[in-house]
This record gives sequence, C-alpha cells and structure tokens, in this order.
Amino acid sequence: MSGADMDSNHGGDPDLIVIGGGPVGENIAQYATEDSDLTAMLVEAELVGGECSYWACMPSKALLRPIEVRAAAAHLEGITTPELDTEALLARRDVWVSHYDDSGQVEWAEGAGITVVRGHGRLTGERQVTVTSGDGATTVLTARRAVVIATGSEAVIPAPYRDIHPWISRDATGVRQIPGRLVIVGGGVVACEAATWLRALGSEVTMLVRGDRILSGVEPAAAAAVRSGLEASGVRILTGCEASEVARTDAADTGVGLVHGGEVHLTTPAGELVADEVLVATGRRPRLDDVGLDQVGLEAADVLDGRTPDWLVAVGDASGEAPLTHWGKYRARVIGEQLRASWTGQPAPQAPPAGIDRAVPQVIFTDPQVAAVGLTEVQATDAGHDVVTATVPFNSAGGSALLRDDADGVATLVVDTGTRTLLGATFAGPEAAELVHAATIAIVGEVPVALLRHAVPSYPTASELWLRLLEELPRDYR
Repeated sequence: MSGADMDSNHGGDPDLIVIGGGPVGENIAQYATEDSDLTAMLVEAELVGGECSYWACMPSKALLRPIEVRAAAAHLEGITTPELDTEALLARRDVWVSHYDDSGQVEWAEGAGITVVRGHGRLTGERQVTVTSGDGATTVLTARRAVVIATGSEAVIPAPYRDIHPWISRDATGVRQIPGRLVIVGGGVVACEAATWLRALGSEVTMLVRGDRILSGVEPAAAAAVRSGLEASGVRILTGCEASEVARTDAADTGVGLVHGGEVHLTTPAGELVADEVLVATGRRPRLDDVGLDQVGLEAADVLDGRTPDWLVAVGDASGEAPLTHWGKYRARVIGEQLRASWTGQPAPQAPPAGIDRAVPQVIFTDPQVAAVGLTEVQATDAGHDVVTATVPFNSAGGSALLRDDADGVATLVVDTGTRTLLGATFAGPEAAELVHAATIAIVGEVPVALLRHAVPSYPTASELWLRLLEELPRDYR
C-alpha cells in the first residue's frame, strides 16, 4: 500500500508502528497487516534487516561454511584438502550481507505495504513515537492501534574492557583486519563460533572463560566435543579464568572489523596475556534503554515481565525471550496474526501449544556442530521431571559415520519417565544441524518415544542415530 493510499484510508496514521526494522520487526509488521487494509510503519535508525542480516547469523555462517567444508575434506580419504582464500572468504561474506546495503530489504517492505521510516524511534506518549533522523529533525507518529518494540539486543561489555574499545560480535563478523593474537572473553555460542573462523583465518586465539567449561547451557558431553575440536585447531582455552586488569595503548574506534589500537595487556590468574585485539563475547541484553519507556510510565522490567498496556507489545530479543532470530520471527508471526485477527474480526489462528517456549532449537556452528532443542538432563531434573536418557556416539550409525572417516561426537535424548515423551535432544557431530528439526517436531507434538520407533530413518543417513538412541532406552519404552 502506498503512502497516498494509507493517507486516504486512515488520515495518515498507521494502525501499527514497529520500532526496529530487523527480521522480527519485519515479520510482525507483515503478519499484522497482510490480507487486510491495515497499515504499518517500520522505524529503523540503522540497516533494515537488522543484526541477523548484517552482523550475526548471515555473515557468521557465510564465514563458517567454507571452513566447515575444508575441515570435512581434511577428514575424508580420497580428497585433497582445499586451501582457504581469506580475501575471497571475506568477499563471500560481503555478498551475503549485501555489502551492508539494505535497499533490497526496503524494497521488500514497501512491496509488502509497509512504510519504512528512517531514524531513531522513542515512545513519547500513548501510541506515540517520535522519530529523530540523522540530521536531528524530528517527526511525531501516532499509531491508531498499537506500537511494537522490536529493538533487539546489544552486547554486554564488562567494566574492565569498556575503555579499551574491544571488539564485539559486529567486529568479529565484519572482520577486515585479522588480528595476529586474539583474546576472546567468554565461552558461549558467539565466542566459540568466532574462535572457529578467526582461528581458521590465522589468528592465534586464546579464550578466557569465567566458568569451568564452555557452552554451559548444553549437554556436558557436547560441550566437551566442541572444546576438543577448538583445541585441536589450535585454540587455547583457559577456564575458571578472567582478567582483573586490562590496559591498551592508543585505544580508538578505528572502524568495524579493524584492530582498535595498540597491544592489549591482560592480567589473569594464568599470567599476563598480550593480544593485538580482544573480542568481548560475554552475552547480550535487551535494547530497552533508549526507547522512551519512562515517557509512558514504564521500566525495562515491566517490558520483560509482560506488564505493558494493551497498545504496547515487545517481541524478539527486546522481550527477554530466547535471543534467537528464528524464535523471534516465530513469535512475531504468532503475535502479528493475533493482532490482525483481533483488529479485523478474521478467524483467530490456532494458539501455540502450552510450554512451546521449552521447544526452542539452536545450532552452534562449531566443529563439531551442536544442535539442541528442549531441556538438557540437568535442566529437566531441575524443572522437576523424572527422566531417563539415552546417549550414543555420533558415529554409531552408518550414515553419520560416513560423514567423516573419523566422525566424532555424541547424541543424547532426554525422556520424561511419566509421559514417555521427549523433553530434549542434543546432537554434536558433523552436520548435526540437519538432525534437530525432527526432535523439535517430536517435542512440540508430544510424540511418545514408542511411536517414534515407527518413524523409519533412511539408510544410510545420519538420521539413523534416532534408531540407535531409541534402542538405548529401556526395553519397556519401546
């Protein structure tokens, strides 16, 4: 719908204003208005398409896939291991991020009838958003029905690192200058994936992990497999270790992906470390500080706890839910459809099943990959479930063993002893990402494991791991 059409229908005011033009904002604007005469505006100060398109999911996977292919070739007899071409790899990344040009995303939005407004949006009243453009000009917009906060999340930088201009995830995915010596602070998903590609590109990588292991949220055996893979590639991992002092000469914001100054000196229990760059990957928090919550009598805690007026909705990372693009987009689709139905009288969509937030899948694109959904054994037990688990080596099936000549890793199922349905599944091994969706379906559908035995995997494929896992369960579960 054009701007002129919108004006004639609604006097210039859109039905919905979305603050944040990432994939979550795009999805809720689309699903709240499609197949109707409702209108939406998307307010974005940076690139339409958001973090995922330019600084997270897409560039990181564009970098990791060629590295993964090279690693697979190195573990298969009969093939010559290809060489990495750093310049070509970074050029491939640039193609996948559209050279940081969002014109294609804007064209999509406009084609879907969504008006894009450039600038920083802040709440300044009920259903009112004031947009400040790059030149300081302001425009006041008023939504006829609702405002959505889809502002995503931002990197958390601990106090010792704030004055040294460290790298954050944007620098790692947007890398243009490969640091000779790199210290990565953190042991989560971003830290492990970045260690994988930056080590492959030539950095000497040391990881400082405050806890006793990396990837604390996944099954311990899967985390151990990733650690072994990282260390085999030459990454040094120091657990139970954090810097007490950090100093840098000539710290400066030189630009995304460039080294931000001189040498960095870190005082740690393992001794002094010297690095050319430090990547801080210690987590993210919802970006709620500058969206004007105070102007409507709210605090960030109100948004995260769902205590917002009917006209205000938060979705995606900004809502405090699982900070994953696919989950945020799913929630945007669900909420968008619900809004459209309530505004138009169209049939309401089927409600999500109870406990759907326990079926959030995630893939960690390390070597080996880790693909997991649902609860780990510890999480399930802590939640009050009585469980039985099944664990098998990743290469215990012919199809998965064929993926590499020395395919390594582990697969685990967590089953509720009362309902005998799946609570969680973890696969750690080559191309494990392609196995997790079946587990997601089993959890969402509450499929009894006895019935899963009759879902026959093709031979020889990695999906045969399901047969091996189900055979590991007690006989009376079959």
